[in-house]
Amino acid sequence: MGSILWLAIGIAIASALLGSLVFEFLVPSNISPVIVLEEKCEKIAKEGFQIHVSYPDLQPDQLPTADTNRLTYLDEIWIKECVSGLPAESVFNIIQKVEHDFHSGE
Repeated sequence: MGSILWLAIGIAIASALLGSLVFEFLVPSNISPVIVLEEKCEKIAKEGFQIHVSYPDLQPDQLPTADTNRLTYLDEIWIKECVSGLPAESVFNIIQKVEHDFHSGE
């Protein structure tokens, strides 16, 4: 009688663990909206920084038209979504990371 009880307890524990694992894989992980926005803003900052460093000695009005238009668009998105949607610390961290990655060759 005791061994049947232990077997039933073992099966219950194994079922609970297996159910927990299955549940973990079926339920999507909740990624914070702030993290998603930070990743988007980092991409925007990288692209804008690449344009800026491509023309180190030119003023914004001296850039080729396509690059001027793209930079204007990126600046508008940066201000509208990143600066207004993220804490100042996150914005500064993104800027520092983009500059660091560029200068370290990443």
